[in-house]
Amino acid sequence: MGLLSLFLVGSLVSEPSGAEEERQKLLKNGLHVDYIGFVLVAIGLGSLEFVLDEGQRKDWFGSNMIVGFALASAFCLLALIPWELTRKDPIVDIRLLGRRQFGAYFLVMLGTGAVLISTTQLLPQLLQTELGYTAMLAGLALSPGGIFTLIMMPIVGNLVSVVQPKYLIMTGTCVVVFAMWHLTGLNGDITYGYAAWSRIFLGIGLPFLFLPVTTASYDGVPPDKTNQASALINVARNIGGSMGVALAQTVLAQRQQFHQSRLVEHVAPSDIGYQQTIDAMTRHFQAQGSNASDPASQAIAWVGQTLQKQIDFLAYIDVFWTLAVVGALMIPLALIIKPVDLDTPAKGH
Repeated sequence: MGLLSLFLVGSLVSEPSGAEEERQKLLKNGLHVDYIGFVLVAIGLGSLEFVLDEGQRKDWFGSNMIVGFALASAFCLLALIPWELTRKDPIVDIRLLGRRQFGAYFLVMLGTGAVLISTTQLLPQLLQTELGYTAMLAGLALSPGGIFTLIMMPIVGNLVSVVQPKYLIMTGTCVVVFAMWHLTGLNGDITYGYAAWSRIFLGIGLPFLFLPVTTASYDGVPPDKTNQASALINVARNIGGSMGVALAQTVLAQRQQFHQSRLVEHVAPSDIGYQQTIDAMTRHFQAQGSNASDPASQAIAWVGQTLQKQIDFLAYIDVFWTLAVVGALMIPLALIIKPVDLDTPAKGH
């Protein structure tokens, strides 16, 4: 597969106009590698990824290991700023992030990655743990979204050349927010179609975000900086995905604790509703000819299981509300994007 990928890239992908000039210039003047910048980036981003991936499992800053990696990440990424700003050939040209146009696209891709990757993990997790889906059925619930993304790609690809990127991004953001809002209506009776449609809505919206960002983010970027811009956009997607997963899992755990503390207040022998439910379920298990020696104990266990399921669903709903807010924050980012020249490809000024 690697050899096939190399062949297809070499055959089908054309380099930016300034790439060859940049290569020749580097070779002529001697290739200088920013080793210190490379080390700072590697340690900074690597430590950040570890914190985001392992933070929830290790109780975040209650763990000395997480604190250590967080400090290492903060130190390296902060030290990277003055170091790269004073280099003639920086490993990462962070000045690009200071550009209004490119900085906005970077943040949009950060939010897009957060919503996409977090829901890709969260939805199958929900279907398997709460609704009893097999891994295959949970995966199949995601597949219709991929099909609709493939359908929308050429459509949005044609729109990119006639519609300003900011309007396409706003459209995609609204669809993504709608997809997250749709998921806030979940309960224990949702069907396979409900889960599949939530992914379809997201699959329709994503091309409106990915394509404008990947094509128009180079507007105003000098030709010799296009490789840097491409790398930063990819970093935004990957880091955004890790941040989205960490945010979703943290909100899920914390909201489970919150809802449990609230709902168990009503699970007490002195609560009339609780007494009536236990009595009704005890009679139900007795009428069903339960094999349990004590139908009342079985009724209490049933109430506990039902309560836990309600806690989990409420927590998942809170996560999807949070992701909807993340998506909504991309709307003002789209508004600050300047119009681009649609008659000619994006190029540096």
